[in-house]
Amino acid sequence: MNEHQMLGYIPDSTMIHKLNGTAKLIFLILLSVACMTTYDTRFLMGMTLFSLVLFKLSHIKWHQISFVVKFIFVFSLLNIIAVYLFSPEYGVDLYHSRTVIWEGIGRFTLTQEQLFYEFNLVLKYFCTIPLVLIFLLTTNPSEFASSLNRIGVSYKISYAVALAIRYIPDIQEDFVNISLAQQARGFEMSKKGKLTQRLKGTAQIVFPLILSSLDRIETISTAMELRRFGEKKKRTWYAERPFHTSDFIVIGFAILLTVLSFALFKVNGGRFYNPFN
Repeated sequence: MNEHQMLGYIPDSTMIHKLNGTAKLIFLILLSVACMTTYDTRFLMGMTLFSLVLFKLSHIKWHQISFVVKFIFVFSLLNIIAVYLFSPEYGVDLYHSRTVIWEGIGRFTLTQEQLFYEFNLVLKYFCTIPLVLIFLLTTNPSEFASSLNRIGVSYKISYAVALAIRYIPDIQEDFVNISLAQQARGFEMSKKGKLTQRLKGTAQIVFPLILSSLDRIETISTAMELRRFGEKKKRTWYAERPFHTSDFIVIGFAILLTVLSFALFKVNGGRFYNPFN
């Protein structure tokens, strides 16, 4: 793995980077709640387009997130398949309609209602995942910690979360270095090797990676203890960014979209938009 696949904060001067971390966190939480609670396809499609536009504005490159996106794609695909296998006609029960596309085998039929329901699930991923990635890659971890503390989270927890985010690239780099060392010893872990060889080589990376992570944790905890971290009930933040007009606009827009998503509950008579009536 090369430097292009390191997931972490990427400094830039875009308008999204310049927003206050607290404003971005509130925006992310509100829109995630809005997207996760509603099944209105029109709202979800609009939010998907909006998320992709924000993604473009943040100047995030594909090679910077490709590994994570591929991992999420595999997980999402497994989830969609599992939903169908466990309840192939769940959409029929939701929309009170049954339009058969393929009779299938036994209970495994294919209906328009089921496809529509699973399409909505896919849209939920497209709504929220870009927002999460934008937040992680455009927000300084220290500023993120101050954002959590501002909304009432203990500064100890806030700092722990910020450290975890800050050291994601370091753990990835350790993984790469250990992988290269294993390949130098004759373990084939590149795409040229067989799947079994790659899995075996990856398994042999885990133990050294855990040891290096524990060593890093011990170093950081010792340094924090020497600086008497946690002694006071409150603390100041070096990377705290003041609020500007643009931050209030972003928060207001997020509240507006969240209210809209809940208003659609009344319009649709529930969480689900039903085009089959």
